[in-house]
Amino acid sequence: MHTYLIELASLMAIFFFGIISPGADFAMVLRQSIVHGRRSAVITSFGIGTSLMVHVSYTILGLGLIISQSIYLFNIVKWCGVAYLVYIGIKALRAGKTEIDPGMGTGLTPAKRQSAPKAFGLGFMANVLNPKAVFFFLSIFSTVVNAHTPMVVKFGYGLVMAASLILWFVGVSLFMTTPRMRAAFSRASQWIDRISGVVFIGLGIKLATERAV
Repeated sequence: MHTYLIELASLMAIFFFGIISPGADFAMVLRQSIVHGRRSAVITSFGIGTSLMVHVSYTILGLGLIISQSIYLFNIVKWCGVAYLVYIGIKALRAGKTEIDPGMGTGLTPAKRQSAPKAFGLGFMANVLNPKAVFFFLSIFSTVVNAHTPMVVKFGYGLVMAASLILWFVGVSLFMTTPRMRAAFSRASQWIDRISGVVFIGLGIKLATERAV
């Protein structure tokens, strides 16, 4: 048990820096918070955390090694990710002005509110189509976790990491949807969409230049 706690602590120490590093996930939650409100941002956070278990699962089962060693499979994942980021970037650029209610934190009237499946799917797809996660989880599990650690324990590590990721982005969602923050962004919703669009497209272009190592 003591060995497993050391492994978990080591994993979380590395994972912490991965969580706080700005990327597509952070940009997604940020835009959801500002444009669609607290509810959508929190649901998107759960989508991101759930998708992390997909990465953990194929890493533990050995599929991550297969993907990392196959240029063909890597490129399939990479270009799906590129297409998705560019797609949501273009949608953000084309979005019109959104009326934000600074006091409610919902961002939209009930009739226009983003559906839960859509909010969840945005977070899930943004994370699951990121090929960098293949190498990230493959590297940290292969270097930190002992090969003889039971599979159920490894999945337990993954659940702790997923829960931590969800808590982080829920925290971001709550902070960005406080009345003061929403009031600060209420007059700039269209520009926020435009900037978000550029960021997502930029991340897509950056991902397109990534190569398997």
